[in-house]
Amino acid sequence: MTVRAAVLPAVGAPLEITGIDLPEPGPGQVRVRLAAAGVCHSDLSLSNGTMRVPVPAVLGHEGAGTVVSVGEGVTHLAPGAPVVLNWAPACGDCHACGLGEVWLCANAMNGAAGVHARTADGTELHPGLNVAAFAEETVVAASCVLPLPDGVPLTDAALLGCAVLTGYGAVHHAARVRRGETVAVFGAGGVGLATLQSARIAGASRIIAVDVSPAKEELARAAGATDFVLASDTTAREIRALTGKQGADVAIECVGRAATIRAAWDSTRRGGRTTVVGIGGKDQEVTFNALEIFHWGRTLSGCVYGNTDPARDLPVLAEHVREGRLDLSALVTERIGLDGIQAAFENMLAGKGGRALVVF
Repeated sequence: MTVRAAVLPAVGAPLEITGIDLPEPGPGQVRVRLAAAGVCHSDLSLSNGTMRVPVPAVLGHEGAGTVVSVGEGVTHLAPGAPVVLNWAPACGDCHACGLGEVWLCANAMNGAAGVHARTADGTELHPGLNVAAFAEETVVAASCVLPLPDGVPLTDAALLGCAVLTGYGAVHHAARVRRGETVAVFGAGGVGLATLQSARIAGASRIIAVDVSPAKEELARAAGATDFVLASDTTAREIRALTGKQGADVAIECVGRAATIRAAWDSTRRGGRTTVVGIGGKDQEVTFNALEIFHWGRTLSGCVYGNTDPARDLPVLAEHVREGRLDLSALVTERIGLDGIQAAFENMLAGKGGRALVVF
């Protein structure tokens, strides 16, 4: 069956919107009709080579939709079921999974090397991050599909697949923000806005949003920021001034740039925690001297997929949505079609926008 999809023909090339031949689900697979897919910065990182995956590929890893059909052996899902795509399914058998650190699963990306579909001329296409959500329909492993809990709008639920899980997990699992602490969030894109909402849910007393664009202030404050700082060489000094000259208890970096990581570190109080969520390139080197590491006593940690277990955390997020504590629609700054994804990438590079949502 032919469906429309956004195909990355080669690293660095623009996306091509074209028809692809998508097979029926085989054993252990599920076919999903997409309702929506979020345009995440990770998709941009795949397209420009910051993150390496086999190409040509169908990108898109943050999506939600409805089950069309299931392959042999799939018993936990049925046609018509609303679902969220999970781009990083845990194998349950590797060392990390044995430790309960499923977000570090050694085999989570194995599916990205497989053949997902073909173009009209027979060219094999890979699924960019396992799920190939930039398409009208997709066929994925059953482990990449999670039932959508009741009470969450299907279109907005796409954001639960990456941005919201990552932002929520960064606050609650990686940084472990405690009620009453001060939090600085660097970057007010899709993940940053989800992080701001999550810091509010965690009970942070002061939530400082930092971004290069003054246009982001309204979005940031709507998400829960109590203060907004325009990124500059004096960002750390401004954050210390807002926190009694101490610095934030927690700084969460959602950009992935060396300068921003360093600014987040400098903005953290002595003994505080700096968590890096953003994905940067190999050329983004951050330096520290040995004395400052001793003196400041800060903790610097990475964060993969929010250090979340999607199967465990998705019902928790759904409850926050139902109770009005988490507003998914507030994270969406633009609703587009497949043809608009390339422009959304360019907006990301220019530091514009929050989260574009492809609606099918």
